[in-house]
Amino acid sequence: MRIHHINCGTECPIGGHLMDGSTPGLGPCTLTCHCLLIETNDGLVLVDTGFGLEDIRDPHRRLSDFFYYVNNIKLREQETAARQIERLGFKRDDVRHILLTHLDFDHAGGITDFPKAKVHLLAEEYRHAMYARTIKDVLRFRPQQWTKPSLWNKYEVGGENWFGFECVRDLEGLPPEILIVPLVGHTFGHSGIAVDTGDGWLLHAGDAYFYRDEMRVENPYCTPGLRAYQTAMEVDRRSRLWNQDRLRALKRDHGDDVRIICAHDHKEFEAARSMSEFLSDGTELTPGLLRRKPQPADQGLSLH
Repeated sequence: MRIHHINCGTECPIGGHLMDGSTPGLGPCTLTCHCLLIETNDGLVLVDTGFGLEDIRDPHRRLSDFFYYVNNIKLREQETAARQIERLGFKRDDVRHILLTHLDFDHAGGITDFPKAKVHLLAEEYRHAMYARTIKDVLRFRPQQWTKPSLWNKYEVGGENWFGFECVRDLEGLPPEILIVPLVGHTFGHSGIAVDTGDGWLLHAGDAYFYRDEMRVENPYCTPGLRAYQTAMEVDRRSRLWNQDRLRALKRDHGDDVRIICAHDHKEFEAARSMSEFLSDGTELTPGLLRRKPQPADQGLSLH
């Protein structure tokens, strides 16, 4: 399998370094919608979708105005998964499966761009999103972003153990190297998606954390702005914090075997993308083109 790290939406809320930890001052900062595009022998798999083409065309119907303005969402067609997949030389119908960490508006907006794709998620996430009962639910879950539920595979929690976590294996139509790892707290059915890359596991933890230093084994830290946002969006604080502790323990005990990423930290995204730009054989990935990475001999440099 080959994995592409793609940013499928940029959000620029006010707060500067108090949000993303790096933007000077207190103006607009930068948050990503970090998604994965996985090439398999049986088509493409998307992990989360970010914002979609219909979000660009009609944002005030598809998104809540509250989050549209508070998160200062920058809707750019070139950032949608659909356009990035096309630039890589694929067709949208090549996307056979979409795995969702959860159904928040900035993770599920691109579902309708891939009407033939099967959607996979935890059943608990589907139940709570479909029967939204609170104002927060109505603002975050946007059914107009979704395809018909008949194309959705909904999984109950339970199954084999994965590094001490319950997980859902045997996902319908997907290779066994991809699994769902429940990480509830941000939403009631929030999960991570684990992928066996052949050189170790990659765990996309969605919104289980927002800031890279939250995964520090010693003295974890989150910026004040993102800490407040996580608190405002959580549905089960005890479970959310417990799962963050478990993720740190996973990194401590199995950091050589598992790499953990989240959805919104832009520096973490840039680091992941730069690491995936070159394949092990020295081939550089560029949109629509495979180009060999320059070697010292190509540049006229001595190897001695």
